[in-house]
Amino acid sequence: MSTNPLGSTTPTQIGLVVPNIEEAVQAWSTLLGVPQPDIVITDTVDRAHTEHNGQSTPARAKLAFFPMGQVTLELIEPIGEPSTWNDQLVQYGPSLHHIAFEIKGMAERVEELAQHGLKLVQRGDYTGGRYAYLDGQQKFGAVIELLENDSVS
Repeated sequence: MSTNPLGSTTPTQIGLVVPNIEEAVQAWSTLLGVPQPDIVITDTVDRAHTEHNGQSTPARAKLAFFPMGQVTLELIEPIGEPSTWNDQLVQYGPSLHHIAFEIKGMAERVEELAQHGLKLVQRGDYTGGRYAYLDGQQKFGAVIELLENDSVS
């Protein structure tokens, strides 16, 4: 095992699950004094290859992103289930879902983090990369998200 199984010490995103993204976007825009960002919907399972607990899932999410320097605030409204987003919202209500880190070598990172007790709960693809959510709720107080962006040549 490496001395840094995460492969990064720099958080790039904080994700919050919310029941109504339009209301949350308006509230955060007002609080931060910034324009409202666009709300996007994640790709369908045929494009995103979304898996929850090792099984394909049609779950999607509405997302909005607030750039805040080094860290981006991501608001997430679950659409359908099963998903880690919906699980979080049902269990805890609007709350912190994840802290994300950009990494390289997704498969190796997921495998090594499993040896540290971080179980893969959801993964998928997005245009330009892939993500993985590891269950760090009990041990770390949040899901740990790994983001691996494809290199642009």
